[in-house]
Amino acid sequence: MIELTSQPIDVARIINAASSQAAGAVNTFIGTVRNATKNKAVTKLEYEAYEPMAVAEIQKIVTEAGAKWHLTGWAISHRTGTLLPGDVAVVVAVSTPHRKDSFEACQFIIDSLKKTVPIWKKEFFQDGDQWVSAHP
Repeated sequence: MIELTSQPIDVARIINAASSQAAGAVNTFIGTVRNATKNKAVTKLEYEAYEPMAVAEIQKIVTEAGAKWHLTGWAISHRTGTLLPGDVAVVVAVSTPHRKDSFEACQFIIDSLKKTVPIWKKEFFQDGDQWVSAHP
């Protein structure tokens, strides 16, 4: 399951979608909005995405992860729109037969997503705003 949504993410639903009775491990990454960046208070974030390309790129990442680790299930949800500090921005959940693979696959997926998927983040502060390079 891959979704981009402007609605709050139901973390339990994402975990359930990734779970499998063939799995011995379910690993989840939950990315939240920080209240500060570089010692500046963050008032909100805005995420924008080119959805068709973002979904296709996430699918490529999952396919690559599946070639490296035995995924028995997976689900990814990323927010778009306006988020406040503390809000959940992204959830990646994977299940595998063994825990080591689950940890590695989950980290690979979130790291790759941040590097290559066309989702853009703008941070807002009390004294202005800035686009954040998601692909350093």
